[in-house]
Amino acid sequence: MRESHMSIPHLFTCPISLDLFKDPVTLCTGQTYDRSSIEKWLAAGNLTCPITMQKLHDPSMVPNHTLRHLIDEWLHMGDQFDPEYLATIDSLTALKRNLESHDVTLENKLQTLEEIRNLSEVPSSRNSCLIQLRFLPLLLHLVFGKVKATLSEGEDDLKFVDVALSCALRLLPLDEMECLNMLKEESKLASFLNLFEHGTDTVKISLCLLIEAISSSSETKELSAMLGKTNDLLHKVVLLVRDGSEAGIRALSALSSLQSNRENLVREGAIDGLITYIMSAEKGEKNLAPMAMATLEKLLGLETAKEELINNPNGIHAIVRMVFRVSDHEGSENAISLLMIICYDSLQAREEAIDAGILTQLLLLLQSQCNGRTKTKARMLLKLLRSKWDEDSKNV
Repeated sequence: MRESHMSIPHLFTCPISLDLFKDPVTLCTGQTYDRSSIEKWLAAGNLTCPITMQKLHDPSMVPNHTLRHLIDEWLHMGDQFDPEYLATIDSLTALKRNLESHDVTLENKLQTLEEIRNLSEVPSSRNSCLIQLRFLPLLLHLVFGKVKATLSEGEDDLKFVDVALSCALRLLPLDEMECLNMLKEESKLASFLNLFEHGTDTVKISLCLLIEAISSSSETKELSAMLGKTNDLLHKVVLLVRDGSEAGIRALSALSSLQSNRENLVREGAIDGLITYIMSAEKGEKNLAPMAMATLEKLLGLETAKEELINNPNGIHAIVRMVFRVSDHEGSENAISLLMIICYDSLQAREEAIDAGILTQLLLLLQSQCNGRTKTKARMLLKLLRSKWDEDSKNV
C-alpha cells in the first residue's frame, strides 16, 4: 500500500493510534478519531474527548465521510494527488492544533484566529477545507465554552471572542446549521447570555447575527424557541433596536418568525423599540426600516401588540410618515399594510392617521412611480378609511 513507503499526512492519522485512519468518526466536540481507537477509549471508562478533554454530553459518533473520501483519493491517486491541496489541508490542520492546544499562549491563538479570518475573507477552496476540518464547531466551543472566565481576564480575551465570532459568522453560510445546537447546553447558553450582557458592542452585533442565523433555519428551530423564552435576552435585543442597531433589527425580525416567540417579544417592549427605530429612520436613510415594519406586521397578529402600537404616542404618526418616501417604495407597502391592520377596528387609529396626514401621503404615493401592488394597497386603504368614516359618521 502507498502508506508503507510514503509518509502519512498528519490529517490522515488518528490522534490516538497515530496510524492511518481506517474508519474515521467525529465526536460532538468536532474531533475525529479512528472508530476502533475511540471505542477502546470510551470502553475504558473515559467520558471525555481525548484531545480537548471536554466532557462528552453526547457519546454518539458520526462517520467522517469527507475525510474517508480524501484518504481513498490519496491511496488511489498516488503521486497524482494534488500536493497543493494536501499542503493547504496540512497548514490548516496546524492552525487548528494551535487553537486546540492548552500549551499555546493566548497571544499566539489570537494570531492564529486573525490568520483564519484573513483566509475566510476571500472565497476560495480554503473555505471548504475549513469546513471539512470542522473549524466552525471548534470556534463556537472556544467562544461559548469558557466565557465567564474570559470576560474577567482582560482585553485580549475579549478580542479573542470578537475575532472567533467573526470567523464563525463567515463560515456559517457554508456549513450545516445543526452545530449551533450546542447552545442548547445549559452552560453554553449561559455563556451566550453572559456575553450579551458584558461583551463589547462588536461582540453584541455578532451575537445578533448569530441569533438571526439560528432563527432562520429549521435545523435550529428548537434553539430559537429557547432564546424566545429568555426574557432578559429579548429585552437586551430590544434595547439595541431602540439604539438604532441594524443587527438588533435582524435578530428581532428573525426571532419574530417563530410564532411562539411573539408574545414574549411584545411583553419585552418590541413594539416601542421598533417604533423608535422607524422614527430614527426618517431622519437618516437606514435601509432596514422596511424590515422593522414587516416585523411589526408579524407581531400585530396579537391583540396586545395592536393595543401597544395604537397607544404609543408616536406609533401611528411614525408609520404614516413612512407611507410616501421617494427612495423607499418597499417601505411604503409595509407601512400601508400596517395601517390597514390597525385602522380596520380602531376609530382612534383612523383619527390619528388622518390627523397625521395619511390622505395626502396616499395621494402623493398614487402619483409616484411605485409599483402596481403598492398602488393597489394604497387605494384599498383609502377605500377603507372612506367606508369607516361613513360608518363613524352614522354612529355619532
